[in-house]
Amino acid sequence: MNARKFIAASSREALKLVRIELGEDAVILSNRKVPEGVEIVAVAGSELAHLSETRVSGEVAPKQQGAQRVPVPEGNTSATKLQPRSGRLTAQAENQAAALGAKILEANSSREAVAVPGARDANAEQKILLSEIKSMRNLMQEQLARLSWSDMQQRDPARGGLLRDMLNAGFSPMLSRQLLEKIPADGGLDWLRRILGHNLRVATVQEDVVARGGVYALVGPTGVGKTTTTAKMAARAVVRYGADKVALVTTDSYRIGAHEQLKIYGKILGVSVHAVRDTEDLKLTLSGLKHKHLVLIDTMGVGQRDSRVAEQAQMFDTVGVQRLLLLNATSSGGTLEDVVKMYGGTGVIGCIPTKLDEAVTLGTVLDVVVRHKLTMHYVASGQRVPEDLHEVNLEYLLHRVFKDVGKSSAAFAMQETELPAFMAGIGSAQAMRGQYAL
Repeated sequence: MNARKFIAASSREALKLVRIELGEDAVILSNRKVPEGVEIVAVAGSELAHLSETRVSGEVAPKQQGAQRVPVPEGNTSATKLQPRSGRLTAQAENQAAALGAKILEANSSREAVAVPGARDANAEQKILLSEIKSMRNLMQEQLARLSWSDMQQRDPARGGLLRDMLNAGFSPMLSRQLLEKIPADGGLDWLRRILGHNLRVATVQEDVVARGGVYALVGPTGVGKTTTTAKMAARAVVRYGADKVALVTTDSYRIGAHEQLKIYGKILGVSVHAVRDTEDLKLTLSGLKHKHLVLIDTMGVGQRDSRVAEQAQMFDTVGVQRLLLLNATSSGGTLEDVVKMYGGTGVIGCIPTKLDEAVTLGTVLDVVVRHKLTMHYVASGQRVPEDLHEVNLEYLLHRVFKDVGKSSAAFAMQETELPAFMAGIGSAQAMRGQYAL
């Protein structure tokens, strides 16, 4: 007899294999659990015809006339089959044996199916319990933080007022909290201005790109004012060194009319304007402009997450062109963070905050400048060329930051009563410390 062994993950799958391999009349000899799942030993129905036959003596035989029980193999719990004396099973007997084996396997599968959901329910309950514990812990921490901030406001209302002013001026809660932790007892707005001024980097006379000369690319997202700022810087250089010492280059072949706009500025200033398409074209163009004191490159404006931002940075790094990053002062803190992250790199030597005339608060852009230790080369505050490009005056900037604080009753202005709830919802200052060099 050619018995075969079938192993599958479940009884149902093993039985299916038996039926496929041996047919519907297969006889199940045994089944048991193994590390891989379930093991079934079965034999084809046709194989039973070749079984050897053993008969009992004549006196006993009549008592068992009609049928003889087949010995059950060792380990077998299911295969029981009646066999006629002739040594061959009838088709009905084979079907009954197969049906009996199938019922046993289905019963085992049902028990397994009932056991697995129970284990899953236990795991799900554990996860829910852990989630509730974490939620309660966060809630308790938030409540304690709120009580702490409320207590601070009651004990030191002046410090609470400074926190409100910094938040309303556009500074991040992270920087505001860090400064307030260090502020002396007699500190006030003057102390804040002094510390912020100490941490804002401004280009020195030796670092001034117009005076130093070279090749610089102005980069930044769409609408930040790259073309206008390029023209403003070129105008400064023309006034100092003459039009024949300045050249303009544009890589903006994406925006309609970008080259024409720069050509108009070049025509007004009397400087040459060149358009380049790729790295080799830029190398060739710059080799022909080596005699120029200052070459400014206007770049295409795309979103900071556009893949062409990285391609553009790689092109400038390949040619060795340094970059100035333009930051829109009207943008939110999160957007400016993203811009610095995507446009930043070793080739960026500093920044130029733009649109200061449109920004309601300047704390946000200054916060990002402090956080990323960017050197401010100029600030731009309008569309006029070249009048609206200014050297950085920290005293004026910091005066303007806090000039209108506390005077606004706008819906977006934060009130002192809202501070505990607001600050309690922000992460620990200890975890964020170190991002500022204060």
